[in-house]
Amino acid sequence: MPAPKAPKIALVTDWLTNMGGAEPLLLEIHKLFPKAPIYTSVYDAEKMPAFKNIDVRTTELQTSLPKSLRYKHVLWPTLRSQAFRKLDLSEYDIIISTSSAEAKAVRKTRPGQIHIAYIHTPIRYYWSHYEEFKKEFKFGKLTPLIRPLIPMLVKQQRKLDLESIEGIDVFIANSTITQERIKQYYGKASTIIHPPVDVDRFTPPPKGERSGYVLWGRHVPYKRFDLAIEACNQLGAQLTIIGSGPDTERLKKLAGPTITFTGRVSDEELVKRAQSAKAFLFPNEEDFGISAAEALAAGTPVIAYAKGGALDIVQDGETGVLFKTQSVASLVDAMKKADKINFLPATLHRKAKRFDKGLFATKMQKIVSDNAPRG
Repeated sequence: MPAPKAPKIALVTDWLTNMGGAEPLLLEIHKLFPKAPIYTSVYDAEKMPAFKNIDVRTTELQTSLPKSLRYKHVLWPTLRSQAFRKLDLSEYDIIISTSSAEAKAVRKTRPGQIHIAYIHTPIRYYWSHYEEFKKEFKFGKLTPLIRPLIPMLVKQQRKLDLESIEGIDVFIANSTITQERIKQYYGKASTIIHPPVDVDRFTPPPKGERSGYVLWGRHVPYKRFDLAIEACNQLGAQLTIIGSGPDTERLKKLAGPTITFTGRVSDEELVKRAQSAKAFLFPNEEDFGISAAEALAAGTPVIAYAKGGALDIVQDGETGVLFKTQSVASLVDAMKKADKINFLPATLHRKAKRFDKGLFATKMQKIVSDNAPRG
C-alpha cells in the first residue's frame, strides 16, 4: 500500500521588513516544511538576508504602494487585510499563518483545506492595548486630525479583525496571556506552543565571573528600557544595552556613566554578554519575551515586570524576580532582592529547556500531522 501523500503547505506572515521576534519563529517553521513558500504583504529583501534562499511571495501591496510608504505598516491595516483575502492558495492542503496583524485574514479557497493560525497576539491596537494606543498615538502633523477619529476607525477594524478569524481551524497561542486574549476577544480555544529558543547555543560555561546587568532588543518606547537605565543610574550599577532602534538617542541622553550601549552585536557576542551578566532586566510587557527566555538559557536570572509573557518564563525567587509595578522604585527593589538570592546557572539553563526549539518543532509537527487532510 503506497504511503499517504504529504500535504502541500503554504506559510503566511504579516510582513517581512525587519528581524524581530516573529521572524526567527517563522524560519523555524520553514525548516520543518522547507518546500512551503512564504506569502507576505510586503518584503524588504535587503533587510532580510535570512530569507534570501526561501521562496517568498508578496501580495499586490508590494507593487501598488509607493516604496517610501510601503513599510509603514500602521497606515495599511485595511488594505493589508484585503490583500491577504485575495490570495489564491487553492493548491495547498494546509495554510499556516503566523500573525500579530492581518496575515490570519487569508482565506481557504476550496473544500478540505486546513488553516492553522499561530497567534503572537490579537492585534494590540484594537484589543488589549487600545486605551494606551488611543492616548499615545502620534503621526506627525496629522495627529490632531486623526486622533479624534480613532474610536470610529478602531470599531471598524475590530469588525474586520473578527471577520478575519472566520475559517481558522486551529489556533495556537505563543503564551498564556495570548491564549487568554484569544479566548476573551475571539471566543476561541487555543493550544500554547512557546516560541523556539536555541537553548544549547546559550549553554553557560561551568565557571565564570558574572557582573553587571544586561538587556537587549529593539529600542522602542514600549519596551521601557528607560526604567532599566534610571534604576541602574540610581544604584550606580553597570548596565549593558545591546541593540538599536528609534528610541536609542533618547535612551542615551538618560544614561549615566555606568550605562554602556553596544549597538548591534554578533550572535557570539550576544551569548557571551548573556553568560557574563548577573541578571537580565526585563521591564516591559511582552506577549512572550524571547530575549528573557534566551537569558535564562544562558544561566542568567531574569528580573521582570510581572505581566504578560514574563509570567510564563520567570518563577519568582526561582528563575528570577518579578516586580508588580512598572516603575523605577519597584525595579530597584527587585534588583536588590535578586542580589540576595543564589541563582545557579546550570539550574536556570535546565529550566529554559521547556522553550527549546526541538520541543517547538515536535509540537508544531504534531499539530500539522493531527490536522492534515485525510485521503
